[in-house]
Amino acid sequence: MKKILKIVWGISVVGLMVFASNSSASDVLRMSTTTSTENSGLLAVLNPAFEAQHNIKLEVIAVGTGKALRMGAQGDVDVVFVHAPGAELEYVKSGDFIDRKAVMHNDFVLIGPDKDPATLATAKTVEEALQRIADVEATFISRGDDSGTHKKERILWKKAGVKPAGGWYVEVGQGMGAVLNIANEKQAYALTDRGTQIAFADKVSLKVLFEGDKELFNPYHVMAVNPKKHEGVNNDLAMKYIQFVTGPEGQGIIQNFRKGGQQLFYPDAQ
Repeated sequence: MKKILKIVWGISVVGLMVFASNSSASDVLRMSTTTSTENSGLLAVLNPAFEAQHNIKLEVIAVGTGKALRMGAQGDVDVVFVHAPGAELEYVKSGDFIDRKAVMHNDFVLIGPDKDPATLATAKTVEEALQRIADVEATFISRGDDSGTHKKERILWKKAGVKPAGGWYVEVGQGMGAVLNIANEKQAYALTDRGTQIAFADKVSLKVLFEGDKELFNPYHVMAVNPKKHEGVNNDLAMKYIQFVTGPEGQGIIQNFRKGGQQLFYPDAQ
């Protein structure tokens, strides 16, 4: 009996050693990113190609851009992939991130119900479109989560000269996909990145009612967490990921990624 126990114990120890070896920190890349990249479905195509190329595991935490940036600044992840240029540059200036690179872009759009009670379809600018929503107090669903989309929304309201408040303006503190579902249930307006809008086009009845203003440009960047501030980060894999998404293979995947025949993102690094 003792001999059997020793054998079982020995097998258990070996198993734990193999598990530890296969799960070593050097084989895992931790990335915080915005929910728009996740909800669009892009990462489900882009990241497996990187994992296969380097035989590693990529752990993705999809949250609002504000939280994604804070996670990087705290050293909780190795690389950050987001879309809030102003906030990104503040962290770079503070030394939290290094090697910031442009990856891709799309744009933001205003969606809403077919009835379009605020007549966004005839607005000339995004500021005018938002003013019309406020004027008739049409229900508007805001992410309200300090994400890149939420940051952009606040900038646009300010440019429109509107301080959104009251029962018509609903902040839900949710990701982009959840916001589209809520807006759909309430037949309300919302600001969304085009990638998520296309990905959810067959799930909601809301339509793109305003688009094309240069103010709606939506660029995405990738950055490595500064290893001088956080010694435990995997800078080697972070740099390899940056090289991958800005290199020919990653940019090609982004270029060719489509939903319903529509292109969701446009590569910026090639």
